[in-house]
Amino acid sequence: MTVAVLGECVADAFTDPDHARHGELALRVIPGGGPANAAVALARLGTGARYLGRVSTDPFGRLFTERLTASGVDLSWVVTAAEPSTLAVATLDGEGRASYSFHAEGTADWQWTAEELAAVDLGGVAAVHTGSLALVREPGAARIEEFLARARPSATISMDPNIRPLLVDPGVYRAAMPRWAALADIVKVSEEDLAHLGSLDGFCAGLHAAGVRLVLVTRGADGVTASLDGERMDVAAPVVEVADTVGAGDAFTAGLLHRLDSLGRLGGRLSTLGAAELRDALAFAVRVAALTCTVAGANPPWAAALTSAVTTGANGEA
Repeated sequence: MTVAVLGECVADAFTDPDHARHGELALRVIPGGGPANAAVALARLGTGARYLGRVSTDPFGRLFTERLTASGVDLSWVVTAAEPSTLAVATLDGEGRASYSFHAEGTADWQWTAEELAAVDLGGVAAVHTGSLALVREPGAARIEEFLARARPSATISMDPNIRPLLVDPGVYRAAMPRWAALADIVKVSEEDLAHLGSLDGFCAGLHAAGVRLVLVTRGADGVTASLDGERMDVAAPVVEVADTVGAGDAFTAGLLHRLDSLGRLGGRLSTLGAAELRDALAFAVRVAALTCTVAGANPPWAAALTSAVTTGANGEA
């Protein structure tokens, strides 16, 4: 069984003053994009990961393909696209948190056709994870929702809206949330996302009422709050030395899905998932996220790195 990941690849460009000549701005480009990051993290942890994306033939697209392939991601569902890649210029604050300005008009990631997604054979897929801009950028967004509805009878559906308020009005996410809740089994948001979506109590209650079994709110250095059918639990983040927090939320999701897969809980509505197993999966997921923060860019750990001891405390990022 595999986990399918549907969504964008993004070229994350960071300013590189050490290599800039006078009168120039030098950029260091790292392959990113929330869904692509999650696929990479899943494959590196040892879960079969199949990426479903539209990848450009431009130089950025070749960079994406090299990274996904080197990480062991199955690219058999990738659509080769003529449109350019999406570019995000990132700025890091003093704590390593990134903010982005996007160059995303007419790029490959959002141009899904009904025929491209209809051609996907969902046999052997235990879960589908999606999120970020792919959920809200037209014309592809509506087609992705149709795909999720087709996948839902046999696969667990995971979503991470990953709100980008500078590019898409948060009202678009709020309006879409009831539709997404009717499709999803797992919804993960960050604390920053939640600020645009309402209170923790109201957000969880609304999603649970719509059928979402597991709601997650990542809190950076404070770990994660989970609500399983309304039963709350908090799991602390490990203490690490943070290089930056790019891709940490995607690594968290991958760690969670990997652990749930190893427990045999993917492939349906999570009906047999209990609190003890969830706590174990969350502890693993925050550890994966914390290790991602120890290196620059969205560079999640390989499975072997998880054998290293990490002290539980408060200085990671999920």
